[in-house]
Order: sequence, then structure tokens, then C-alpha cells
Amino acid sequence: MTPIATTNPTTGRVEKTFDALTGEEIDRRIARAAETFASYRTTRVERRAEWMNAAAGILDREAERIGAMLTTEMGKTLKAAVAEARKCATACRFYAEHAAGFLADRRPADPADVGASNAYVRYQPLGPVLAVMPWNFPLWQVIRFAAPGLMAGNVGLLKHSSNVPQTALFLEDLFRRAGFPEGAFQTLLIGSAEVERVLRDPRVKAATLTGSEPAGRSVASIAGDEIKPTVLELGGSDPFVVMPSADIGAAARTAAESRCLNNGQSCISAKRFIVDIGCADEFERLFVGHMRAQRVGDPMDDATDVGPLVSERGRAEVEELVADAVAKGATVLCGGRRPDGPGWFYPPTVLGGVTPEMRMYHEEVFGPVASLFRVRGVCEAVELANATGFGLGSNAWTRDDIERERFVRELDAGQVFVNGKTTSYPELPFGGVKRSGYGRELSADGLRAFCNTKAVWVG
Repeated sequence: MTPIATTNPTTGRVEKTFDALTGEEIDRRIARAAETFASYRTTRVERRAEWMNAAAGILDREAERIGAMLTTEMGKTLKAAVAEARKCATACRFYAEHAAGFLADRRPADPADVGASNAYVRYQPLGPVLAVMPWNFPLWQVIRFAAPGLMAGNVGLLKHSSNVPQTALFLEDLFRRAGFPEGAFQTLLIGSAEVERVLRDPRVKAATLTGSEPAGRSVASIAGDEIKPTVLELGGSDPFVVMPSADIGAAARTAAESRCLNNGQSCISAKRFIVDIGCADEFERLFVGHMRAQRVGDPMDDATDVGPLVSERGRAEVEELVADAVAKGATVLCGGRRPDGPGWFYPPTVLGGVTPEMRMYHEEVFGPVASLFRVRGVCEAVELANATGFGLGSNAWTRDDIERERFVRELDAGQVFVNGKTTSYPELPFGGVKRSGYGRELSADGLRAFCNTKAVWVG
């Protein structure tokens, strides 16, 4: 069993360990969730909004302390961690403001058309929802489920990644301090082996998972057997397409920022850079220069751009993919070799000449490593962009209206960002297609994901 512990990626030292819940403790927490839901589901949405706004206030006031905790547990830069806390506050306020509208009864047709005096749709919560969450955005990934889920009237059970236990416990404490009832949001300090036990409990009504493909398959198969709804957000190998009409300088800067975001450990960050041959030389020169300029170092230092990878194993997996590509003919344009010293650091790296024989061509690289491809025209760009089993985010750079519409129409992904860095917003639905998962988080779609969409007909 993977230990539940904070291991600082900057030093490699274990800083704090935690005991996993016993079977009896798990059962007590599930029972508490079910009991809380029975009354919480009837609380006025305006009351829930007061509590959610209080949670936003805590996140803003304590952003620096929260950020230091995130950096210690998974290695993102302190400035990025503080920004994550503030983004979570924004999402909480968004749902506090808009949940009532998203949950309002909806009249999809004239009642007379269906032979009724009145007909409408009502959204009602399902009950306790299990959230299985990853370490890379340990606060944001949870808030983007918890804020809409709690505002919808559901209650949450969080099984967080075992290497961010302090963040997991903070999240439970956050909602308690904000005023939500005991049992509305609980953290389960458990290993992966206990997920099936929780999900099969009849009191747990649904599950959401952000993580790896194997984890997603496991949760989806168990939930399918139990006939429980799920939302899955899995991996990505996102394309970043650049055409000659684009602002090449802005594209190159944004490309480096995207690839190095969160130390290269973001599902929706660009990973495959697909550049038209008409601008490939200029883009490569600028992009490689920006990647080389990224400062690798102590994530607590405000001058640092790229901190360590989350674990020794995580760095080893990145090294294995790079070594495989180089052995099969790829060219290292920058980076490609770990620095000496403690911590799990890996430099921003760009590889050219990546081919289908290489693992990197097909697998997600969870580190600051970019693959650079050259194509001729939009057709080749779209074909290569879609030549992956993933379909989470995508990015296109062009100032040509016809090209833009083709990319929007033909890129096979849950999101298409044109002339800007792919990111997530509370206002927009978030999720993928193909092996990147199904269902949507954020926006009204995320709030309604775990609601009973109930049709009401009155004769």
C-alpha cells in the first residue's frame, strides 16, 4: 500500500506521515454523509451560497499559507500555488452567485404541447458523491467538483492522492470553518484499494475521478456494475498548432509557458507542438530559446519558473520516455538531462524528429518535455493533432478566419483554445473525449452533472 505521507519533492524527505482510516472509521464517515444529506439537501440555496462565499474568503485570506502547503507537498512554485488558492476562491464565488439560476426550474416547451397545464424540469441532488482526486492541482481539482456539488445540495467524500494528505485535510476543514454542516464534505485518508469498498456502498450515489487511465477504468467499471453515474477526466496529449498567419512571437512565448506550467505536470498543457513548415524555423528558434530561459530551482523562490517533479518515480518515467525517443532517433534541441543534487528536478526539454515508433508519440509525458513536429498545411496539422487516443485540450494559433473555423470544427478535443493558452474557467465546461474521459465539470454542466434531471408534468 502506498504510504499516506507528505514527501517534499524539493528535498526528497518525508516530512509527515498519516494513518489510514480503519474499516469502521470509513463506515462511520459514509453514514455521517448519508445522514447529513437527508437534511442538507433541503437547505435553501441562498444559505449554501453564504457558506460558499465564506469558504472563498478563507481561501483568499490564507492564500500564502495554503500555497506554501501545496508547494511542500507536490513541488509547484509558490507563486503558482498561491494563484491556485485564489482561483479556487473565484470558483467558489462563481457558484455562490450562479447556482440558484443553474438550479432553477426550466420549462423546455409550452405545457400545452405536451397536454399539460404545467410542465417543467427540476434539478435535484443525488446524495453523497465520491471524489477521487490527483496531486497535480491538489486544491483546484477538488474545488471544481466540491463548489458546484455542494451548491447543488450533494455532499462530498474525498479520496485524495496519498502524497497530498495535508491538502486533503485542509479541504475538509475549509468547508467546516465556512459553516457547512458536519458531514457535508469529508476527507477519507484511505489507499486506492479501499475505493471499491466506498463506491459499492449503496449510500454513495455517484463518483467523479481525475487521474490516470487505469484508475478511470477501474472506477468506471465498478460504478457501471453498481449503475452509478460517473464523471472522468483522464490524461491528455494536447496539440499546439501554429500556422504562418499567427503571431509567432506570442505563440512561442505561450508555448513555453504552457509546457512548463505546473512543472510540466498539467493534463491540459500543450505537449505536442505542430508547426507549419512555413513558420517552423522561426517558431523553433524562439520556442527553444524560451524553454532554455526557464529557471529551474527552489519552488519557494519567486524567481523560479520550474520546480521539481512530484516524485522520484515521476521523474524516472519522464527520463524513460526521453531516452526511448533519443534511442530511436529523436533530436534533443534543449534540456534532456537531469541536474545533479537533491530533489526530483528535470529541465525544460524540446525534442525534434519524434516518430510513431517512439513511446512519446503515443503516451502523455508528465513533465516539462515538448515534442516538435513540422507539417504542411491545415490538413496535415489536423491529422497529426488527432492522431492520439487522447482528446482533452487543444490549441491553435492562426489569424486566418477559415483556418480558425477548421480547427474549431475538426480538432477532436473537449476544448479548443485559439490564439491563447489552454486553461479552465468556472464559466466554461471542462472535460474531454476519447481516452481523456467523459462528462463535464465547471459551468452549469458541472453543477448538473450529479443532479436528477426530473421531468414534472401537471395535468
